[in-house]
Amino acid sequence: MTDGAATQVAHVLVAADKFKGSLTAVQVAERVTAGLRRVVPELTVETLPVADGGDGTVAAAVAAGFERREVRVTGPLGEPVTAAFALRGTTAVVEMAEASGLQLLPPGVFAPLTATTYGSGELLRAALDAGATTLVFGVGGSATTDGGAGMLAALGARFLDAAGEPVGPGGAPLADLATADLSGLDPRFASVDLILASDVDNPLTGPKGAPAVYGPQKGATPEDVQVLDAALAHFATVLEKTIGSRAAEAAVAPGAGGAGGIGYGALILGASFRPGIELMLEVLGFAPALERATLVITGEGSLDEQTLHGKAPAGVAAAARAAGKEVVAVCGRLALPPEALGAAGIRRAYPLTDLEPDTAKCIANAGPLLETTASGIARDFLS
Repeated sequence: MTDGAATQVAHVLVAADKFKGSLTAVQVAERVTAGLRRVVPELTVETLPVADGGDGTVAAAVAAGFERREVRVTGPLGEPVTAAFALRGTTAVVEMAEASGLQLLPPGVFAPLTATTYGSGELLRAALDAGATTLVFGVGGSATTDGGAGMLAALGARFLDAAGEPVGPGGAPLADLATADLSGLDPRFASVDLILASDVDNPLTGPKGAPAVYGPQKGATPEDVQVLDAALAHFATVLEKTIGSRAAEAAVAPGAGGAGGIGYGALILGASFRPGIELMLEVLGFAPALERATLVITGEGSLDEQTLHGKAPAGVAAAARAAGKEVVAVCGRLALPPEALGAAGIRRAYPLTDLEPDTAKCIANAGPLLETTASGIARDFLS
């Protein structure tokens, strides 16, 4: 035994995010559980897959007991796709990546100027139709940079050019926007609780805005970024003429730049902004699970500087530390020094690259490697 007393550890909570590109959060939990029980067969393990509002959020909600609902919506390129949301009682978890995410694009295909969030609006409407009065709207992993214009259009807004014709899909055509009419927006948004769950607090435009910071990962060239930034700034200006100063205030509010600016569209709808992981831990029932735990295992594919800025493992570790619970982390790769881990509340991290330094092999064999790693955690902390 190297790191903990077995008598203190009787109940392990596995609350990890996905390993992007290799394992879902549910698979991570399954592999960690299997590895722990190789060493301590009778161990009590509770699993609560987590997400920070980006892709994987609906899956985490379903794993926590929400019902999965599927609906056909418009994909980012305009083609029909099947998207899911999660429902429990009158609370729905809606993930924009399900309808407008990068993972819906064909390999190597990007459409930074024209990808649309129209399907995300259709998904929100489907959740309302299912009886939801609280909408947790997780944003991240988007293929889009349209400021949420597509989403708003799907919900009844009209965006017209100087000839009175609807502007085209995507962010770039917003440069031609002459008038905006929000009078047709679904009236139910006046009475529902819409919560924007995001792990980023960027504004809509500017050096830290959606096009500049996130456009390149969606295929935007430097020239595209300039076009998109100008188009979204124009979009906000036209909306200010339509609904007043609220539009300008929303453009600089935290979260406006989330998921290509769909955060801005959500704020225009009346959403309140909450850090994604903080909100999702609430929705998933993390607090009572944490109370039962004596050791918490969290993690994600890459533990790096980004992790410390609102990603799932940082949120889990912060909550666990506040409750006086010990936390260790699993990850594919580790790019944080021990002092940064300690400051985040993580006692120790176990990267899979310690077992398999070759990144491609590590990703391909992440499941078995994670089981072996979890067995190591059990030997260090439980036996």
